[in-house]
Amino acid sequence: MPHPGHPDRHEVVVLALENCIAFELGLPHRLLGSAVDADERPLYRVRVATLDGGPVRSSAGFGVLPEHDAAVLATARTVVVPGVFGGPAMTEGRVPDELASALRGAAAGGARLLSICTGAFVLAAAGLLDGRPATTHWMHAEAFRRHFPAVRLDPGVLFVDDGDVLTSAGNAAGIDLLLHLVRRDHGSEVANRAARRNVVAPWREGGQSQFVERPLPEPGGAGTAATRTWASERLSEPLSLADLAGHARMSVRTFTRRFREETGLSPLRWLAAQRLALARQLLESTDASVDRVAADAGFGTPASLRQHLRAAIGVAPHAYRRSYRGGTPAGV
Repeated sequence: MPHPGHPDRHEVVVLALENCIAFELGLPHRLLGSAVDADERPLYRVRVATLDGGPVRSSAGFGVLPEHDAAVLATARTVVVPGVFGGPAMTEGRVPDELASALRGAAAGGARLLSICTGAFVLAAAGLLDGRPATTHWMHAEAFRRHFPAVRLDPGVLFVDDGDVLTSAGNAAGIDLLLHLVRRDHGSEVANRAARRNVVAPWREGGQSQFVERPLPEPGGAGTAATRTWASERLSEPLSLADLAGHARMSVRTFTRRFREETGLSPLRWLAAQRLALARQLLESTDASVDRVAADAGFGTPASLRQHLRAAIGVAPHAYRRSYRGGTPAGV
């Protein structure tokens, strides 16, 4: 990987708009800035810009004084639009021509675009989401659909990766999407390392529901967390729904309901996701055969592993492994 300061380091520009959500404005620097290679060299350079280089107000009541203007978009390989609080994108479905032109120009120049929360309104108002799948915070889904009927909105997921355009739901989903981006660019080990540095969960599936209830634990610590830990340590074994429910000392029906309340996923879908994450990590970081990876990750056969990997990211195991060997992964 390039040395810090090398012009080939992945350039990220965070576009701060009027009334930007302060927490989300800092997420790209915090998460992407924590992504380093094995020699502790940063993999991204994250810069904050406004259209004219002047200050903007944040949603938290303080001003943001960036070091750059829209000129840095010309060299950006990723442009992040944090959420905004109010403004014409949300209230009228439009953005100033200057902003729309800047975002379209970045996209035309090959930059991928990423929005957090209501930043999707900005991308949609610039005409960059028409005909594409996207998400935003569920509270604003009705307004989004009213302003942008051409967008294929799914307000029930954490984030949507549509290749060169990625959108996420609320604050925490922005963390999930940024870690997903690191994982897509540099693999699970780098993403997990960045997650540990920020003391956040290393991975949540993008298709997970925004509507996770997360009830308070019942007296006695009843819940599924211990069973999730237990299953995570036994992914190579042929675990069934009955096995999981039995470990939790619940009926299958009660266990399934409580598991979905706590994670937003069914138990078997969660288990498949954990196995896929392990398989990806093994393909990236070991020389184990595909047969061995399939067995260790609990898929049983290479054919099953190929099916799940293709369904998730569209490539076969050998192609996935090659993308992390002997060069920069595709998309970086």
